[in-house]
Amino acid sequence: MAAGEAVCNHVIKGVVLMKGRNFLRGYLIVSLVAIVAVLGLLSCEPEEAQVNRSVSMMVGPDSDQFAQVVPGYQFEFPRDHLPHPEFRTEWWYLTANLKAEDGEEFGFQWTLFRSRSLSGEGHGWENPQRYMAHLVVTGEDKVWSAERFARGGIGQAGVLGQPFRAWLDNWEWRSFSDSPFPGVLSFADDSGMAGKLAIQQTGNIVLQGEQGYSKKHATKDIASYYFSAPFLQIDGRIELDGQRFEVTGEAWFDREWSSRGLADNQLGWDWFAIHLDDGSALMLYQIREKDTRPYYFGSLSWADGRIDVLEAEDIQLLPVTFSTQGGKTHPVAWQIDVPSKGIKLKVDVVRKEQWLPFIFSYWEGPIRVTGSHTGQGFMELTGY
Repeated sequence: MAAGEAVCNHVIKGVVLMKGRNFLRGYLIVSLVAIVAVLGLLSCEPEEAQVNRSVSMMVGPDSDQFAQVVPGYQFEFPRDHLPHPEFRTEWWYLTANLKAEDGEEFGFQWTLFRSRSLSGEGHGWENPQRYMAHLVVTGEDKVWSAERFARGGIGQAGVLGQPFRAWLDNWEWRSFSDSPFPGVLSFADDSGMAGKLAIQQTGNIVLQGEQGYSKKHATKDIASYYFSAPFLQIDGRIELDGQRFEVTGEAWFDREWSSRGLADNQLGWDWFAIHLDDGSALMLYQIREKDTRPYYFGSLSWADGRIDVLEAEDIQLLPVTFSTQGGKTHPVAWQIDVPSKGIKLKVDVVRKEQWLPFIFSYWEGPIRVTGSHTGQGFMELTGY
């Protein structure tokens, strides 16, 4: 059976089976189909028509109903921790490298995505905002992952201030102020994951690109508003298949919003967020394009607020080892060179089998680096 047909049939069967037990949950599953169909990102079509949904989400339709990203935006906090509902796509993205008391290491990812539909205005079920959340814990021998969806306007998901709260169902980031930091992220899921993590900020926010205006193409006016909080400390607990771990570690928070993130001929991206042993934070982004050189950008930042913007000529990314999972061949080891900063790194993944089986599938997982510096972080790959 083709992938698109399988997804649609799975959802329809879920509604039939759950109708008698839980009509509301069945209705929300129907809403999932409506959410994705409205955005033009999934239909009951053959597999070849359903390739690279995560990339399709970023290309999207041109429409004057969405706000546009332009240079010169003045960031303001805590305002810009909150939603920008006039833009098409937005996310709150937390990744962390955690270590338990016994030395066992885990990668952690929690993401809340917001997308605005072209249809629907008003309150309740007529609200045009749709939400999707991903939760992933990576161990040496197993990956736990879960995906959830919700409509805006009915209280099931959203982001609010006074104080800050970002949630979808019982996956919730809550603060005691208008800023996410300090805050507490709590979650539980029937896939075997639960936890409560305290998040502290230990360094400045980084405005990526040109003071937060992040170009995504060398010649076209495609960009996002993008900032990071790379200097975060996490303490708390996670429970995996009933086993409890007290954990600490470093975390990285990304915020990005736009109405079009990629050009039609761009194939996907490779993203690295790395904490280096000298206390600096390295972010590198490569957007691949058909029949031409990728578009590169990045930053090297420090907790005291220093930021070096990295241009295309500063960055050399070379994939050196590949792996195939689920029919997708993608890099799992890289050589990263930033000669102007004396950086020459070898990047290795913790687990090769990290292609996440979500409706918008992508590779995301923890990495380790060696070479001129040592360190750890996260890598994301899309479009393969």
